[in-house]
This record gives sequence, C-alpha cells and structure tokens, in this order.
Amino acid sequence: MRLILLGAPGSGKGTQSERLCAQLHVPHIATGDIFREEIAKKTDLGLQAEACVKSGRLVPDPLVLSMVFKRLEQPDCLNGFLLDGFPRNTEQAKELEVYLNRKGLRLDLVIYLEAAQDVIVGRLSGRRYCGKCQMVYNLVTNPPKADSVCDRCAGQLLARPDDEPVTVRKRLMVYEELTSPLIAYYKATASFIAVDASRSVDEVTQDTMRHLEAKIK
Repeated sequence: MRLILLGAPGSGKGTQSERLCAQLHVPHIATGDIFREEIAKKTDLGLQAEACVKSGRLVPDPLVLSMVFKRLEQPDCLNGFLLDGFPRNTEQAKELEVYLNRKGLRLDLVIYLEAAQDVIVGRLSGRRYCGKCQMVYNLVTNPPKADSVCDRCAGQLLARPDDEPVTVRKRLMVYEELTSPLIAYYKATASFIAVDASRSVDEVTQDTMRHLEAKIK
C-alpha cells in the first residue's frame, strides 16, 4: 500500500508510523531521516541540504522532491511505503502525484491524525528525552520506570524548551496554517480519512487498520 500519514506534532504520528509499517510490511519514509542520511553520505543532494540547514533556510521544494523520489526508487518501496513528513504543501503533493502517475501508480490512502489542541499540549508538555541516548518518554502515556531516569541507559531525562505549553500552542497555529491547504487538497483529490488521535495508541491503530483492511478488500 502507498500511504501518507499527516498529523500535528504530538498527534502520535511517529508511534502510529512504526505500528502501521510493521503490520503492513512497508518502509517508513520520513523526510528527516532522508535528509540525515544524504548529509551523512555527503551526496550532492546532501551537501545542498546541509548548506540550507546551516544557513537557517528551508530546504527548497525541488531539493526535497529529488531526495524523496530518490528514496522511493529503492527496492523496498516496490510494494508500497508510508510517507511521514511529506508532502508539506500542495505543490509537493502535486509533484508526488505526477511522479506516481508516470509509474502507473497512485496513493491508496491519506491518513490524517486529528487531535484537539488541549490533548496535544498535554502530551507534548509531558514529553521528556534522555540526554545520553535520546530515548523519548511521556510522563502521561509512556513514563520511565524511575523518575527522571532513562530505562535504557540511566541517563538524565530532560524537557525540550519548545515543549512548553505556550510554545506548543504557537507551533500548532503555524502547523495548521501551513497544513490546512494540503488537507483540503487531499480531501478533494484522494482517498482521505481523518482518525481521532486523541484516543489511546491502541485504539488509534485499530481504527486506522480497520480503514486500511477495508481498502484491501
């Protein structure tokens, strides 16, 4: 299956991506991972992306598209994929459609994880990460066994400054402004579902899989 997973920070996109990919046996294609890999390998695309990052500029659409399409050419994407963090705007969405059409392919489903702002603020303000191994916890949904101590390496757990409630609300406003046109585009042009992501992780996975199984039938 060829899927896109959309959702604001704190919607549970990372967790659901892992679960869906494991159940569907498709690769998880995240733009952040692609950028890091290209930069680490010092490819031409990676060097261009690194220059943008270092100068504080957004990576331009043509460069993003080149890196994503290069990744989609890999053999593990032959039977499908799950895109996470791409597309970010309607221009990228249209280019993806052109790319797939050229290959005689199409998207099977666009999944939007939808959660109330208060739910997301509560989740993100409870997020902690290990200063040593970067393992991520949540004080509400996935707490460590011991207060402020990483289960994996016993490192100290820290809070990110951008997970403060006021900052989170600002980030969500920006996300909604940027993503609303993309969601409207996919509602009009693709097979699209909105899943209530304010529920438990298991409930969200089960609901999403129910929609996917209906598509397969």
